[in-house]
Amino acid sequence: MSIFNELHESLQEAVDIKQGKAQASRVARHEVADVKAIRAQLRVSQTEFASAMGTSIDTIRSWEAKRRNPTGLAAKVLATIQDNPAFFNELASH
Repeated sequence: MSIFNELHESLQEAVDIKQGKAQASRVARHEVADVKAIRAQLRVSQTEFASAMGTSIDTIRSWEAKRRNPTGLAAKVLATIQDNPAFFNELASH
């Protein structure tokens, strides 16, 4: 199956779920990442972490202080780093 067909099927399924014609086959629930713990494990500064994540130091500080939670792509990237710390090095090198 081509990637276009897979995307088309996924989008159609999303529309069906939204319209109540189908039930979600699974629901993903992600824990909010402990950004401070992740950064400490990596032994990097807030500045280095912000640069690799493509965000501001203020955002990193807000996440660490739990004033804001990472969402969307940032949450996925943090989950990936948490599961595979070496992924951070890939981010930081680009």
